[in-house]
Amino acid sequence: MYIPQIQIKNVKQFLSPGKVVVIYGARRTGKTTLLHKFLEEFKDNYPHMRDKILFVNGDDIIVRDYLESQSVQKLKEFVGGNNLLIIDEAQYIHQIGLNLKLIVDNIPDIQIIATGSSSFELAQDIGEPLTGRKYVVKLFPLAQMELSKIEKSHETIAKLENRLIYGSYPEVITLGNKLKQEEYLNELVNAYLFKDILALEGIRHSDKLLRLLQLLAFQIGQEVSLNELGGQLEMSKNTVERYLDLLEKVFVIYHLNGFSRNLRKEISKTKRYFFFDNGIRNSLIRNFNPLKIRDDQGQIWENYIITERIKRQEYKHEFTNFYFWRTYNQQEIDLVEERGGKIYGYEIKWQKKQIKVPTEWQKAYSEASFNVINQENYLDFIL
Repeated sequence: MYIPQIQIKNVKQFLSPGKVVVIYGARRTGKTTLLHKFLEEFKDNYPHMRDKILFVNGDDIIVRDYLESQSVQKLKEFVGGNNLLIIDEAQYIHQIGLNLKLIVDNIPDIQIIATGSSSFELAQDIGEPLTGRKYVVKLFPLAQMELSKIEKSHETIAKLENRLIYGSYPEVITLGNKLKQEEYLNELVNAYLFKDILALEGIRHSDKLLRLLQLLAFQIGQEVSLNELGGQLEMSKNTVERYLDLLEKVFVIYHLNGFSRNLRKEISKTKRYFFFDNGIRNSLIRNFNPLKIRDDQGQIWENYIITERIKRQEYKHEFTNFYFWRTYNQQEIDLVEERGGKIYGYEIKWQKKQIKVPTEWQKAYSEASFNVINQENYLDFIL
């Protein structure tokens, strides 16, 4: 079963001569599927282009030989008479950014799509050479925005607990069976989660990375101390910081900074970490228990809502800065958004409760909005 991917629309919108559309995303989030579906529609819409498409994989040693060459003549020979070049798993190609720049600059009317299962910054190859020549499209585990295209609202509500526990990787969604979902997620964590980091950064052992993620999994919604993490892992603060950066670049986790504009008592130098997928988080701590017997309902609900909101804003191109807000005297707001010159505060609660606006927030940001997101209104927030 194919679940329509919103980013296909954005790839179509960005694809143009002289530009490279770069698709970033974690492994198993459907990048190759997106490419094939895009191609189906592209061939239907532009039948005259059917024989002018070159689709290659960065894993192929012959492909790498051409695309690492930095020879304009060799690159032209590789592209041939094609007008659309698609490179899957492009992060394995050394200096891919520089070679794509040479192609774009020397082959008129060429259109290029390149995907990477990790951030290309990890390979330090694509950013600077393609400045002004690329569009970036991010792909996450399936968003509820996408799932709602194949579900009625009552089905979405009925499946909420499954999403909170097993997440929304495409194969997890299509498996349906809980035991198979658990096995898939455990395999994903054990076999694929660190593959790009280990391959591209030369880190020999993943046990410290795994333990670091497990510690973060228990601290969702809390400020993280790098010194404490280092002490628990017997690693330096700098090494912990480097590992966290790598885990963000392969789309396993992300962080929110503290929001601060006016108050000296606002906390702004610490971070809170979240997971791009609840299923990965729960697999890391080996807890797939039903919600009614869990003591972390609030944590996984907060992780789910913030992540779905980030997906929504990314896919709709509503450029937003995300933060949390807390003062030293413990007044706090789970999620703060800064967009369009305005500030929005959101408190995220699993159960419906009457929540008062924090007094210091109200005083400092009198023009900011404040809303509570719960089970009754969450779909409006993430759709």
